[in-house]
Amino acid sequence: MELPLVPQADRAAGVVHDTRWASEARAATGCAALLLGLSLTIEAGNGTLAPARALLWCALAALLFAVLLPSRVEAAPGRLTVRGLTTRRTVRTDRLTSVRWSDGVAQRLILRDAAGGRAEVDPRVLVANPPLWRLLEADARVCQRRGTLLRGGTELDRLARRVDRESAHAVFRVSGLE
Repeated sequence: MELPLVPQADRAAGVVHDTRWASEARAATGCAALLLGLSLTIEAGNGTLAPARALLWCALAALLFAVLLPSRVEAAPGRLTVRGLTTRRTVRTDRLTSVRWSDGVAQRLILRDAAGGRAEVDPRVLVANPPLWRLLEADARVCQRRGTLLRGGTELDRLARRVDRESAHAVFRVSGLE
């Protein structure tokens, strides 16, 4: 397993990034490009390609890209930032007041801090990136001990078990014991 290259400034600042974001962003780009390429090819083959139709297919491909592009998550001691296509949300993890698990179609871990900051993170990102999880968990546990984290201990424990389970499975897969 090859470790991703981390810029020197990020390493010095203790910033940890989602290591799978780049590949997922490439996949979103590829899906959108494939939709655009196939639709324009079919339109041209049928002789129905017109500027308005080409513009419509470009818009649909752009919409598909926007839907598929994952949020970019990065963490440093004391903060977690989630950047979407048009938004950027930062929460102070050293001043957390609430951690909530949203069980819907798309699971989300909703973090709130004392200053009113709010960020939503896909738990799969934390499971796939143990260094991100470790930074968040360390700060959240400090908040729990201080008494500022009023809600979310159960959610943190649930996610900790999931990260530990996935890490153990990864170790077994790599060692050939699975």
